[in-house]
Amino acid sequence: MTPGTLLQQITDYANRANPYPLYAELRKTPVARQDDGSYLVGGYYEISSLLHDPRISSDQRNLVARDGGGLQAEEEAGLPPSMIRTDPPEHDRLRRMAMRPFGPPHTPRRVHEMGGELHRIVSGLIDGFQGKDHVDIVDDFSYPFPVTVICRLLGVPREDESRFHVWADAMVGAADPSPSADLQERQRAGTRARTELGRYLAGLAEEHRRSPGDDLLSALATDHGPDGQMSMVELASTSVLLLIAGHETTVNLITNGMLTLLRYPEHLERLVKEPEVAVPMVEELLRYEPPVHLALPRVALADIEVKGTVIPRGSTVWLGLASANRDPRRFDDPDRFDPDRRDNQHLSFLGGIHNCFGSPLARLEAQIALTELARRLANPRLVEDPPPYRPNPLLRGPRHLAVAFDGVQG
Repeated sequence: MTPGTLLQQITDYANRANPYPLYAELRKTPVARQDDGSYLVGGYYEISSLLHDPRISSDQRNLVARDGGGLQAEEEAGLPPSMIRTDPPEHDRLRRMAMRPFGPPHTPRRVHEMGGELHRIVSGLIDGFQGKDHVDIVDDFSYPFPVTVICRLLGVPREDESRFHVWADAMVGAADPSPSADLQERQRAGTRARTELGRYLAGLAEEHRRSPGDDLLSALATDHGPDGQMSMVELASTSVLLLIAGHETTVNLITNGMLTLLRYPEHLERLVKEPEVAVPMVEELLRYEPPVHLALPRVALADIEVKGTVIPRGSTVWLGLASANRDPRRFDDPDRFDPDRRDNQHLSFLGGIHNCFGSPLARLEAQIALTELARRLANPRLVEDPPPYRPNPLLRGPRHLAVAFDGVQG
């Protein structure tokens, strides 16, 4: 295998269940030029540096190569690029406006105060396992939980929550960079989904602007901060981002977490006996089996030398977050799952200006979900290992996770 074919191998579905040997190969050449002219980066320190480098652009309008359909979908849907696809100062303005009603310093307790609601949603879903001897963790738990959370956070009526499944699947499919015969159709489906979702959320935001509640959409629609007020198309684009980013990654985090704990039952048992270990355990799960393996592609705005390799101006740059999280230069014994690991500064939520601002909510959701699954399922065990995986190589997680058990405890 040559370094120039690593991206092709990593995105090949045949390697989805275990891409980690490929990441180990990548780290031998931390910055590898690919056959399509892009550059794949796999080292922890190299990626961390690039995430803070203003010469690396997240604005997809700067890309000269194909971007997996994401930007095309945004433009054809009549929406501006979401904040994760922009650079300063546009990014900074949108992020400040989105953060005001969501987290510190203006709304520091929004996520904390959702704890009770998260527990109620999780309990209700597990109650639904009564009378069964097996479930699909994805379909029956890790998908409906975060979509319910993000919809209630935004203020989406409960009767409309089911509509988001089709939209989310189509948009995630459009972001899959893997070449295939149905690539153009996936991109068209993603565009349609983004258009429909954007129109729905814009209409809902207008309703909330006229009659605001205590939800995030109402706050975004009525807030007048130092940066002014979001336009309706900016609000729709931001809401679409919050829904997709706040849901899809959390589905994978919870599912990957349960899969890992079932593979290491001693840690599952420990979580039952010591529920406080959920915090460091989720951090180790984020490092060990991250929900995002490849960050959205960046572009070099200038010639950049990284580890002796010059990435030419205009080149597409892929950042292998999952590879960085297992870099032995940064983490001792990185292929070992160790919830007691200290100094666990993984890159699963990126870094720099694009650090995921929804990470506190994702962490809390995973802590509550995994703790309650461990506590309430009697003798849980995997039915199939490895399970079938989602097609998307960027957002990596099982499509189904069949788990058998002997009953549900109160």
